[in-house]
Amino acid sequence: MPVPCDTQPVLHHSGLKTTLCGVHHQASSPELPIHQYRGIKYASIPARFRQSVLLTALPPKTDATRYGPICPQLHKKCFEEDLFGLGHAPQQILEQNEFECLNLNITCPAGLTPQSRLPVMLWIHGGGDRGYGSSWVYDGGSIVRKGMQMHKPVMVITFNFRIGLFGFAASPLIQEDNNAANDPGVGNYGLRDQRTAMQWVHQFIQEFGGDPDNVTVFGENTGASDILCHLQSVANERRPLFHRAIIQSAVIDHNIPNVGSAGWHISRVMAGLDATTVEELRAVSAEKLVKNSCGSTLRAVDDGYFFLPDWRSHFLPEDVSPSSRHHHSVLKPHDRASSRSRSRTRPHASKMHVHQPLIIGDTNSASMAWSLPASLWTSQAVVRRLNAICQSISNASLLLSSYDICSSTPDDEIVDRVLELIGDTRVSWPTECVASQALRRRAGRRRLAVARPRSTFATRSTWTTTREEHDLKFDSDGEDEWMEPPVTEWAYKRIRDTMQERWILFANGQEPWHADKVFVFGPEGEIGERSRVIFENRRRRAVWTDALEPLGMQLAQKVGMELSRGPPMKSGPMKF
Repeated sequence: MPVPCDTQPVLHHSGLKTTLCGVHHQASSPELPIHQYRGIKYASIPARFRQSVLLTALPPKTDATRYGPICPQLHKKCFEEDLFGLGHAPQQILEQNEFECLNLNITCPAGLTPQSRLPVMLWIHGGGDRGYGSSWVYDGGSIVRKGMQMHKPVMVITFNFRIGLFGFAASPLIQEDNNAANDPGVGNYGLRDQRTAMQWVHQFIQEFGGDPDNVTVFGENTGASDILCHLQSVANERRPLFHRAIIQSAVIDHNIPNVGSAGWHISRVMAGLDATTVEELRAVSAEKLVKNSCGSTLRAVDDGYFFLPDWRSHFLPEDVSPSSRHHHSVLKPHDRASSRSRSRTRPHASKMHVHQPLIIGDTNSASMAWSLPASLWTSQAVVRRLNAICQSISNASLLLSSYDICSSTPDDEIVDRVLELIGDTRVSWPTECVASQALRRRAGRRRLAVARPRSTFATRSTWTTTREEHDLKFDSDGEDEWMEPPVTEWAYKRIRDTMQERWILFANGQEPWHADKVFVFGPEGEIGERSRVIFENRRRRAVWTDALEPLGMQLAQKVGMELSRGPPMKSGPMKF
């Protein structure tokens, strides 16, 4: 339990057999004191491309005043700084260490005891192959302070896990290596790290004052996608380690590859490094591996162990019939073999999956993350590419006309229309399908709330701290054809405060809004519940039904994936 200290908070943790020295958070005040414990190691990594192992003890004294190392990655601005164009961002350079990066940060009200049992909010960061939970963007002080002001205190935990090649490499060669080490499954190391962090929270958070039986996971972008993966995992069905989830603008991928399909990324990297075995790949320095794997954004793989057998059905449109569902998700020969393997290697799934209460939503401009590659498309190139992908003149024509794209579309208009198509196929329509499926499956049993942040900064609003408010400005893209004015400081604060309040209510087990409504955040300070009928008028649902459903989820997502990568680079000598 905490021990008063004039200089820094100290906590004796009997379970971890250590004394932790933390810091007084800068958002503290005499009326609202906040403590933070940084860089606590929660797991070890026995070797590259191996599953992490839960740490159950720490050294007798633990310095929790500094952030721990992060997973190796390219030195760039964080995902949010690029996405939202944040100015005057704090400089933050953290050590990169692939074997010491599994650490977490706890932000909580001061004076807690094991009997406090506060709701725990566990943040899973996004960013794909870059980013880290220790980023200043995700500092938990703002949310903890808001909870204290509401008299509904919460504890916020951010953490680091393996990303990129370190977290998601998968191939038949690596699978053989893992099997030889009795390490079941392959790839998904980052997802397994997240699961290990949940185990750590379940086992050790009570002495910090948190409630292991009241954990809310929340995340955005690829972090939100990871939460969906956990919801559809065998481990979550066997033993849920979180009790509700908030999914913000998830990049939902129905086309998760199997091990064989994922292996070509690794083969390409290995060829560039002249490595022929897994051991040779392990011998390559982390820095060199990062440079040589740049551009190979690796995510989850269906390895026959992690996911439930029918996980894809949760991402399909609600009204897809069993017969047409086969059309939407056709098994290739190697997929059928993988399915047979799964039936032998993992237990039969129960008839009733675990369904944690859920908030899910997307932003109006979810495709902003792909603005740069999308800006390279020309109208003629888009038309050619869509005709090639759709493999049907009628489907391609319907898709092109629905998004008002043709060979003569002006260059200053094509990018916005491509971004609309990317956003719909990779985020908005899949989000709608997940929400509809969840509502249908949970009717009369569990909670599901749908959020629709209409402005691109709304997800970011969850976090902003007081010291940032006067420096950061955002531009909001609306659904109307005319240009919207810049977001004012008043509008930003209004949306930020409301989003934090709703998330905190949800984490405390309360309804964030009425179950038959949706909640809108922004733009221009708009907030509040809306009827589903009014809400649907703000979306392109008719377009999804008419143009995307005939393609099927897999092909529609392939369209979005291809467009979000930008046009193929021309080969041959470059002219200057």
